[in-house]
Amino acid sequence: MPATDLSLRLRNRLEAIGLDAAGSLFRSMDVDRASALGGRLWRRFAPLSRRHARALVNLQIAFPELDAYARRAIALDMWENLGRVLAESFHMPAIAADASRIDTTRGAILETVRASGRGAVLASLHTGNWELGAQVAMRFGLSPAGVYQTVRNPHVEALFRTLRAAWYPAGLHARQRDGAQTAMKLIGIVRRGGTIAIMGDLRDAAGVEVPFFGRPTWATPFPAMVARALDVPLVAARMIRTGGVRFDIDAVEVAVPRSDDREGDIRAGTAALQATYEGWIREYPGQWFWIHRKWAPPGDRAR
Repeated sequence: MPATDLSLRLRNRLEAIGLDAAGSLFRSMDVDRASALGGRLWRRFAPLSRRHARALVNLQIAFPELDAYARRAIALDMWENLGRVLAESFHMPAIAADASRIDTTRGAILETVRASGRGAVLASLHTGNWELGAQVAMRFGLSPAGVYQTVRNPHVEALFRTLRAAWYPAGLHARQRDGAQTAMKLIGIVRRGGTIAIMGDLRDAAGVEVPFFGRPTWATPFPAMVARALDVPLVAARMIRTGGVRFDIDAVEVAVPRSDDREGDIRAGTAALQATYEGWIREYPGQWFWIHRKWAPPGDRAR
């Protein structure tokens, strides 16, 4: 076995052991203590990782008017939020079952979607605790199918998939596996009046070029394409952390043109979705996932 393969397998195994240990620790605490501890640990230690530099570069692209101190403060808030999300992942049923933790006032459009019976595309982004989105949609009577980004470590991937599977009653699908077949399954779900939930803020190397914070990015056209093709709403949704383990859901319909120019309509709908995300991120920059390679060129497939 090549040394590089052995090193990768060892690193993957150590990551999995570390995650199992973290899960045991966080499960042993109540959700508020676990979330607070996760946030403190990540705020302290995550900036030592190489991805911290990527976050600072992305923040400089997005907020050139801010000084280095302000951008660093946003990055630290991001790490704290991510640590909380990780810890909360081991307490998701308890969080979702506690109505006092999630204010659904601004999610009323989801009730409209359910009542219509037409189906919909829910396109969320990595902000607040995005993992709660599907469970909140279930409060409104929806049964979403999920699409998620796999991680390279197979041990970590298996754990996260196990955790997430129960949150999507209509099935959970990986973006990278059997792309065309998965797309057809998702389209079929919406055609039958179902709802699909997609994270729409990831860079898609095969996507369409649209502006984001004044720079071109390559975003997935799939949400706008499905909404246009099936004449269903495209709903942008976010979870806002309002303090500790408490959240607001916010959901709005994004306009998707329906003209004779199919490609132009999809591009315009995709741009409108990304513009909605940008406005939300500007509102709470410390809650977004700045370590995405959002502005990398389309030929760069590294994560």
